[in-house]
Amino acid sequence: MSPSLPVRYLTPDDLAALLSVPLETVYAWRKKRTGPPGFRVGRHLRYDPQAVHSWIESRISSGTA
Repeated sequence: MSPSLPVRYLTPDDLAALLSVPLETVYAWRKKRTGPPGFRVGRHLRYDPQAVHSWIESRISSGTA
């Protein structure tokens, strides 16, 4: 990922597709606070691509991926 601002933030559907997991898993991670950090824009949930990348890297380095 580039250090510049993201082209756009990811939706839960985007994240599920990116990680090849069901959408329900993305929402379960959010509820349990075990997934990548998300934030709300109004009533819409979004994920910063850089934060998702960092979360994936931390999972790989800790051996839990």
